[in-house]
Amino acid sequence: MARQATKKKEAALEPDVHGQPTKAKARKKKRAVRLELAVVVVAPQKERVKKEKVIRDTFTMPRSDYEKIATLTQRCLDAGVPVNKSELLRAGLFLLEAASEEHLRAAASAVEKIKTGRPPKAR
Repeated sequence: MARQATKKKEAALEPDVHGQPTKAKARKKKRAVRLELAVVVVAPQKERVKKEKVIRDTFTMPRSDYEKIATLTQRCLDAGVPVNKSELLRAGLFLLEAASEEHLRAAASAVEKIKTGRPPKAR
């Protein structure tokens, strides 16, 4: 039975009497073309960017600074840039990092010194 299947495959691969390829051979050519097109269409994978680990922290700030954060958040929204408190504080760090030594010193000395820690419980 295996010999009959082999003979049929060989007969399908040979050209017919007029020198034209048989239907089986023509189908194989089409399949090969399709495979080549599929290989060309495949897009390369994007490189994965590893996200930086975030750290949760707490800090003490006067109420007036929280009001400034609310005002700056609203200004950003009016400008079409939605930000949250964390993003706004990180943007401030970005600006301070880019500032000259003189401007950094002036900004750091302009900040009011406050006692760190939790405020006392209200009665």
